[in-house]
Amino acid sequence: MLAGFQNVTFEFGARAIVEEATWHIQPGERIGLIGYNGTGKSTLLKLLVGEYQPSKGTVERSRTTSIGYLHQDLLSFDTNDSILQVAMSAFERVLQLEKEIEEIGKELEKTGDEKTLHEYTDRLHELETLGGYNIHHKTEEVLQGLGFENAALQRPYKEFSGGWRMRVLLAKMILQQPDLLLLDEPTNHLDLPSIEWLEKYLLHYQGSVVIVSHDKYFLNRMVTKIVEVYQQELHIYNGNYDYYEKEKAIRVEMQQKAYENQQDYIRQNERLVERFRAKASKAAMAQSIMKKLDKLDRIEDAEIERPNIRINFRVDKTPGRVLVELKHVSKAFGENVIIENSSVEIDRGDKIALIGANGKGKSTLLRIIAGVENFSKGERKWGHNVEESFYAQHQLEALNVNNTILDEMKECGSQMNELELRGLLGCFLFSGDDSDKKIKILSGGEKARVALAKTIVSKANFLMLDEPTNHLDMHSCDLLIDALTKYEGSMILVSHDRYFVSKTANKIWEIIDHEIKEFKGGYEEYVAWKERMAKQEKEQAAKDKAQGTRDKEQGGKNKKSEAGSQKPEVGKQKTEKPNESKGSNQASGIRHHSSPPINKDDKKELQKQQKIFQQLEERIATLNKKKSELEASLVDPAIYSDKTKFVQAESDYKKSGDELAKLNAEYEKVFETIMQLEAKQ
Repeated sequence: MLAGFQNVTFEFGARAIVEEATWHIQPGERIGLIGYNGTGKSTLLKLLVGEYQPSKGTVERSRTTSIGYLHQDLLSFDTNDSILQVAMSAFERVLQLEKEIEEIGKELEKTGDEKTLHEYTDRLHELETLGGYNIHHKTEEVLQGLGFENAALQRPYKEFSGGWRMRVLLAKMILQQPDLLLLDEPTNHLDLPSIEWLEKYLLHYQGSVVIVSHDKYFLNRMVTKIVEVYQQELHIYNGNYDYYEKEKAIRVEMQQKAYENQQDYIRQNERLVERFRAKASKAAMAQSIMKKLDKLDRIEDAEIERPNIRINFRVDKTPGRVLVELKHVSKAFGENVIIENSSVEIDRGDKIALIGANGKGKSTLLRIIAGVENFSKGERKWGHNVEESFYAQHQLEALNVNNTILDEMKECGSQMNELELRGLLGCFLFSGDDSDKKIKILSGGEKARVALAKTIVSKANFLMLDEPTNHLDMHSCDLLIDALTKYEGSMILVSHDRYFVSKTANKIWEIIDHEIKEFKGGYEEYVAWKERMAKQEKEQAAKDKAQGTRDKEQGGKNKKSEAGSQKPEVGKQKTEKPNESKGSNQASGIRHHSSPPINKDDKKELQKQQKIFQQLEERIATLNKKKSELEASLVDPAIYSDKTKFVQAESDYKKSGDELAKLNAEYEKVFETIMQLEAKQ
């Protein structure tokens, strides 16, 4: 065991986070730590590292266990060092050795002392054992995987925003390779390519990993165990998030039945007590029943913690067919080109997810669509009857800091009564008296949730949402997904939450080479298409390589056979007998000489096979040309705008590939037959 809890109870004042909790973390485990916001997930991580002490029980840590802990409080760290230097500080002993080697080397130059030489070689050996010569390469590889370009590695750490700083600290922690890695919402600061890279890296990580995350895709791919903080207890599920959801539903159902059965039992016994209490002869029995009820271990009601409140949109007006149109729009920040000469439109009913790596201009494009960002060229045009609502981080400035949360919601003109508004705020994690808090005392995350709630209650028929799930827990994300699925209007959203995107979008946009590429279909279809295209490219590359090898071998055989058909050189004895006949194969370009004479049937068969061989060559050449044309059409962005054309082109491409493979197999078979027939000549 690396670390864990043994009968741990921890309280904040009168509020218990966990009671009598036991949890052991074993080597090699990948664990997802989940629970509603405020249930104490981050607190449990702090207990594990010793920042908090339990009220009862023990926190167990092996003396030899090294722990890495990534959390928000790390952002207080600041330095003028480059991000490469900050990440490389993970190799503390290696850096110390490098300094010692440099100092001992200088001393060795002066004295030439044998003892100093031994020290010098010992340090060099230790440096090599620790892999010290590869630390620059390792660090660069991890930083690049987390989204940093080579040019940025020498820039000072202090120049970067909080999200990018967190990536540097994550890189440092990964490079330290602790026995136990504790990650508190690591995907909040990553874009899709970086999340995918982190997934692949952690899947092969040698130590144990505990992750607090609301990213269901990430948990499903990453973890083999779920630990849920629920009703002051730790519930452990041996599986990924999908397994947890199924098992949790079964457990809740069983708990609810047990709760209801116990309530029936309690009511029956209470009725007996009421009946017997007044009778002197039965008073002792009544007293016994009451004692038994007092000692009863009460089962919690499984349904009381988070009621499922529905979020309902109200759309007043129906817009025209086209909501927004961009015509030949270009946008750049200095030399950083975002989009160039791009044209696109958003139609009624579109639910678009704008995805891709950070720095590609997703939020900028969203602002251009919203009309709050200028662009250098082109035209942006609103459609008829469009009532838009835009949610982004900068919208927080529009909140009235002197309002309470409830007052701010009342000013939206949603026509919802106070009870409905309080219910809606519960979905955005403001329960009970939280609705009466002033905006000015809220944290950044809380303000973001208020701004999102305001966007949701507007009667807009067109929503623009920039990272709407960043400050929501899983339950609130599910409620928002349900609402957006039923939403009758149109929307475009930027999100790195793949589960959220997969459940809400019917189109995918991506900025590639400064152009907006559109895929007509959901996220899972998009991923499957990308994987299919990558597989086809890989297969084609393998085929091209194999074809090149065959061509090379064929060329070698041609040269060899041509050399065999030439006249013998002067001074060398001719081995052919005078009566030997010479056969030739013009189609294959190969000549052979052999002693047995060919019979008429074989000769006829040879001519037939040569003819088939020639026909196959012509068909393969024609099909290769057709396949190349289909490849060119598949990389044409225009084809993605028409789903029918795209599906047809993709089907034709697969068909031509299958046919080509069949012809190549037949080609090789005929070639072998010709070789055997010629060998008889």
